[in-house]
Amino acid sequence: MNIMSLKTFSCRILSKIPKQRFVSSSKQFYMRDVEAVAVLGRSSARGYYNTGKPRYPGPGGASHVRVVDLRSDTVTKPGPEMRQAMAEAEVGDDVMGEDPTVNELQKLAADMFGMEAALFVPSGTMSNLIAVMVHCRERGDEMIVGDLSHLHIYEQGGSAQLAGVHATTVTTLPDGTFDLDQLESKIRHGYPDPHYPRSRLICVENTHNIQGGRVLPLSFLQEVRALADRYGLSVHMDGARVMNAAVAQEVPPSTILQHTHTVSVCLSKGLGAPLGTMLAGPKDFISRAVRCRKALGGGMRQVGVIAAAGKLSLKDMVGRLVDDHRNAKTFALALLDCKPSLFAVEMAAVETNILRFCMLDSTLGPHEFCARMGEVGEGEEAALGQGIQVLMYPHFGNSVRAVWHLGISAQDTQLAIQKMQFVASQHLQKKDKAQ
Repeated sequence: MNIMSLKTFSCRILSKIPKQRFVSSSKQFYMRDVEAVAVLGRSSARGYYNTGKPRYPGPGGASHVRVVDLRSDTVTKPGPEMRQAMAEAEVGDDVMGEDPTVNELQKLAADMFGMEAALFVPSGTMSNLIAVMVHCRERGDEMIVGDLSHLHIYEQGGSAQLAGVHATTVTTLPDGTFDLDQLESKIRHGYPDPHYPRSRLICVENTHNIQGGRVLPLSFLQEVRALADRYGLSVHMDGARVMNAAVAQEVPPSTILQHTHTVSVCLSKGLGAPLGTMLAGPKDFISRAVRCRKALGGGMRQVGVIAAAGKLSLKDMVGRLVDDHRNAKTFALALLDCKPSLFAVEMAAVETNILRFCMLDSTLGPHEFCARMGEVGEGEEAALGQGIQVLMYPHFGNSVRAVWHLGISAQDTQLAIQKMQFVASQHLQKKDKAQ
C-alpha cells in the first residue's frame, strides 16, 4: 500500500521548536502551561466532552460567511465520486452472503489489515461490542481496558449492559498507552475460583481519542501482545483511526495490527464514508462475529450501496490523511504564535488529526472561546473580508478539541487561524480597556 510520508514544511518547523515538553509563546506563562496541559490527561469531571453544546449563532447580517467545521472527522460527506460508486454498486442479500460489493470490501480490508477475514458492520460501537462478545464467551468474563478509552467511556457500557462482560481498568497515560506492570497486575489468576471473573481480553485504542489522537508505539503493542500470549488472553484494538496511525508512523496497517488478534476500523471518520466499520480477525472469530452481528440487529440486506463507499475509502482516502495531520500542526503552531500567550499546546502530542489545547487566560474559558469562534463577531467582516464561523468543542478540564478531516483544506485552516487571531485580538483589546 502506498502511504504518503510526512516530509513537508510542518516537519521543518517542528524541528525548530525548543525541546521542552510543554511549549508556550511566552516564558512567563511556562509554569501555567505545564499546569494547564496536565489537565489534558485527566480531569475530575466525568464529562470528557462538554456536551452542553455551545450555541453557534447565525451569520448575523454578514454578507458572506465561511464555515470551518472542526467538531469531528465524523462530519465528512461523500463526494461526487463516492456517490457515483454507491449509485452504481452491484448488490445482493448480505445476510445470505450474496452481496458482491460487501464481499469485495471484506476481502480488501482483510488483506490490507493482514487478517484472515473481515466483516462489514454498521458502526464502530457495534463492532467493538461484537469483538467483546466473541472474545469473552461466557457471562462474567472480564476485559481489561484503559480508563479513558472510547470503549469504556463513550459506548454506554454496552459490554456489561448487553454482553454481561465485566471491565477492569488500567490508567491511561498521556500518550494513550498504559503501564505494563499495572496491566499485568489486573489479570485474574484465580479462575475457576468462584469469587473472581475470568480475564479474557485486553483492549487498546489507536489512535487514542481522548488523549488527542495519540499514536500507540509499535514497541508498546508488541509488549502488550507478548503479555497477552503469556497469560492466554486476546488483544483487540479499537482502531477507529488506525489508518491515521499508519500514516503517521509511515507503515502499512498490517505492521501495526500484527500485534493484535482483532481490530475494528471505522470507514466513516477520516476515510470519508457515510457509515460503516470493518471488524477483522481470524476466520473462526469472524464466523462467530456474524452471529453476534445478527443478534444485535446489524444484519443488513442490499448493503452494497454503502460498501461501495467503504471500498473507495480504503483504496483512495488513506494517503490524503497526511494533509489532515499537517493542517492540525499548522493550526497548533499558530496558537503558539499568539502573543501574549492565550493557549498552551503540547506539540509532541499533535501526531495526527486531533488537536487539544488549553486556555491560559482565566477570563477566556473553553466555552466562551468556542462560542466566539462559532459566531460572526462585530467588525469581523470589515477586518477579515468575510465572516468566518469555526466550530469546535470545549473538552474536559480547561481544554478545547479540534479535529481535521477531508472537508477541511489548507485554505480552510488558514481561515480558522485568521478567526482565532481575530478572536484573540478582540479579547485582549477588551481586557486592556477593562484594566
